[in-house]
Amino acid sequence: MESTKRSQKFIDQFTNIAFKIGNQIHLRSLRDAFAIIMPLFILAGIGVLVNNVIFPWFISGQTLKNCQYFGTYITNGTLNIAGLLIAPTVGYCLARNKNYTNKISAAIIALATLVVMMPINIPATTVSGHSVNVTGVLSFQNIGTTGMFSGIIIGLVATELFIRLSKFKKLQIRLSDAVPSAVAGSFNTMIPALITMSLFAVLAAILTVVFHTDLITLITTLIQEPLRRVNTSLPGLLLIYGTGNLLFSFGIHQAVINGTLLDPVLLINMNKNMAAYAAGKHIPYIINNVFRDTFGMLGGTGSTICLLIATILFSKSKASRDITKLSFVPSLFNINEPVIFGYPIVFNFALIIPFVLMPGLGISIAYFFTAIGWMNRVVVMVPWTTPPLLNSYLATGGDWRAPVIQGLTLILGVLIYWPFLKISERVTAKQADLNL
Repeated sequence: MESTKRSQKFIDQFTNIAFKIGNQIHLRSLRDAFAIIMPLFILAGIGVLVNNVIFPWFISGQTLKNCQYFGTYITNGTLNIAGLLIAPTVGYCLARNKNYTNKISAAIIALATLVVMMPINIPATTVSGHSVNVTGVLSFQNIGTTGMFSGIIIGLVATELFIRLSKFKKLQIRLSDAVPSAVAGSFNTMIPALITMSLFAVLAAILTVVFHTDLITLITTLIQEPLRRVNTSLPGLLLIYGTGNLLFSFGIHQAVINGTLLDPVLLINMNKNMAAYAAGKHIPYIINNVFRDTFGMLGGTGSTICLLIATILFSKSKASRDITKLSFVPSLFNINEPVIFGYPIVFNFALIIPFVLMPGLGISIAYFFTAIGWMNRVVVMVPWTTPPLLNSYLATGGDWRAPVIQGLTLILGVLIYWPFLKISERVTAKQADLNL
């Protein structure tokens, strides 16, 4: 009895800590920002898919090249300005979560500050292949997927500084009530905006003159890449994703952990893969956010469609079969909250075990087959609601082997969930007998 109380106390404390971390205002703002711009990355995935899979089925030669301008322009407006998109979006979301009234001003300051920190001189390659240094331009290298983490950090820091300065009444320029509110609002934020951007401009000048570098390069080299290597390694992904699923089994949505620690760096990998695929280059990464969702979320978090299939095949429990009937169609589109809270999996210790382990197993199997070259790397951003088997085929650029591997994982998942399903039903039956 005492050990049960201690374990429950530990679970409650761990849950509270994870909840507080996940709801920290800056991390929450980051999740909100990615949710806003995610449709653009899905559009980029469609452009890449059409350019490199669909068009080559029907046309070739110069006609193909002409048609592929379609996907190229989409890529330029999505992937290639990802860093430029995320900075103002993060600024807007942070201002909204802090209940700051002038949210648009915060977004504009975040965007302008990011551009302030861009290098003045950048290396470029001419059409003929010569390397030159140019000035007066922004590089897709800095404002695209490589610059996403810089956009996040600068967007958060610039917005936080701007909002704090805006609270000082001495820095506000008050106009009469006869002045339109939009004009009055811009004057109220003028001095905080000037101070914020000036401080970043001084920092940019010092980095350029004294250290011959820029903040974008420093963030990418010292923060983004080390963090990405850890979080997007197979052990790092399995640990963080498994922890998120464990929390979900205690009632806290897995996005609290996974959306905060994994999504930013996994999305960078995904965007780089799409850009490389669109350019006909080597695909750099196995692990990305679509790879994780496609092979680690069969029917939703915990690969619970395996549980539903096991119920259909092996369960005689009317309650379990009724929940399965209600949950199966949503699960085909990877929506499984009815399973998690209706079956339930939450606080069902028999089902928590496969719920936590199954996604890691699916990811590991897919990683193995990809690493040995038996399956193409994931190169297309597909919506997370795309049904299993179809999502793996589209995500790998039309590789028929992907749904075969995903199907084998699905069968294995059914076999893994089966004994735990039986245990869960026996526990439920005993509890019903005690209540009688």
